[in-house]
Formats: sequence, structure tokens, C-alpha cells
Amino acid sequence: MASATVGARLWLLVEYTGAWPSHLESFELPEKISELVRRALDRGIRPQLIRRPGKRTRPQEQGIRVLLAYAVGDRPWLASGVVAGPDDLDLDALVAGVVPESCILEDEPVFLVCTHAKRNACCARIGLPLARTLADSLPDRVWETSHVGGDRYAANLVCLPHGIFYGSMSQAAALAAANAYRSGEIILDRYRGRAGIPEPLQAVEHFARAHTGECSVGAVAVESSRSDGDVTEALVRCGDVRFQVVVEPSAFTAPCGTACAETITTYRLVSLDRLTPVRYATPALA
Repeated sequence: MASATVGARLWLLVEYTGAWPSHLESFELPEKISELVRRALDRGIRPQLIRRPGKRTRPQEQGIRVLLAYAVGDRPWLASGVVAGPDDLDLDALVAGVVPESCILEDEPVFLVCTHAKRNACCARIGLPLARTLADSLPDRVWETSHVGGDRYAANLVCLPHGIFYGSMSQAAALAAANAYRSGEIILDRYRGRAGIPEPLQAVEHFARAHTGECSVGAVAVESSRSDGDVTEALVRCGDVRFQVVVEPSAFTAPCGTACAETITTYRLVSLDRLTPVRYATPALA
């Protein structure tokens, strides 16, 4: 809970079937791929390498296949295209929330499974078979991807364009989460949060959903918030109802035997109160 990558509101996915470096920021990639990654980072866009599950030796297509996700607000979008090089992809358009001319809108979501072995062995060991199984059920909508954050939660699943994160996924749980997202819903089991949102507000959303049972992707939104030290108080809209939710950080020991961090910061619910709608008195007639 409340562990989705905070700095990922804009996404650039670049298909690359060669060897992935441990860190994209090292730019140990072919020149055109490295330049795309560099331009994305310069603009605050999250770059990811992707490849089809189980097809690592497939020859690279002519041009570079890219997917762009604008994971902002209640109307996110996903677009795809094949470009000859970095100069053919207008990343400034993505920053502005506009589909670049070299891309076309996608009408189906995509699902990313982290399989980045050079970042964490668990991601490959658990992620690879999950990606292949999920791809069998959802052909052409599933990609292996480089590091998405939260290796301790392997296997990780990201649903775009909203940037919905799930962790510690089994194959059955991943298929259930993907099918729910295709229907516009979230499953709270193993839900890490939505990317691009501060962690305390991810927690606020989670507790509001758990309290109400609201599972629609767009039905819950934080309208305002303020922090006092470690305590965060937020006004949350859940359907037609508003709640005042207060959370504070907590921590527990991670049950992972790898090099992952031994403790995980999470959040504890302090209070959750339904707000009474303001009722206005009918003015007396003159």
C-alpha cells in the first residue's frame, strides 16, 4: 500500500530487445535509444525499456517502437508509434498532455511486468513466468519492462495509462487485476497505489476505498490535503460522498530474503470521518 512510484505521471516506453543495463541513466544503450532516454529524463518523463514476453532474440524492427502514457488526472491516455529516431518523437507534446503527431491513441490498456534481472534477481525469477502467463491471456497487451520501483514487491504489475501499481503478484492475482482494470476497476488486494501521487495521499485513497468498497478507478480523488509533521489530513471524494481522512507513517519488517530493504514504510489510518453535507435553510418569503 502507498508505494507506487511518486515521480511517474508521464511515461515513455521504448521497445528494446537487446541487453538492458542495470540503470537506464548510465546510457549504456544504442545511441538512438540512449538519446530518447536522455530527452525523457530532461523533461521529467519516466523512461522504461520494454520487450514482448519470451521473445528476447526477436530482431529489432525497422524504427523504434514507443508507447507514451499521460497518467494525469481523470482522463489519462495511451498512445503508440514507430519512429526513426529521437527527432521524430515530440516529447514536449506529451508534457503538455497532447498526443505527438507521430503517435496514435490506443483504446486498450497495457500491462507492464518488471523482469529487470540486473536490478533485482527476484524481478526476473518471479516476473518472467508471470509475464508469459499474462501474455497468453492478453495477447499484445503485456510487456516485460525495466525497473519500475519497489523490487521488494516482486512481481510488480503496472497498469497504464492510469499508472496503477500492484505488487507481490501471483499469476492468478495478476490476471484478476488486469481484467478488473480493463473493466475500469481496482482490486485492493496487493494494490500498491497510483503512480505520480505522494505516498500519504496514496494511503488516503486506499483507506477510503477499503472503507466504502468503491472499486471504480476514477471514483476516488483527493480534493485537498495538508500535513503537520508526519501526519497528513485530506479531504477525499468517494463517489458522491466526502470523507476527512488522517494518516501517519508506520513501518514493518519486509518478509524478503534478498538484498531488498528489511523495513518498509507504510501508513496507519488515524481517523476516517464522513462529512455531513452542508444544508442551506430556505429563505423566508417576504
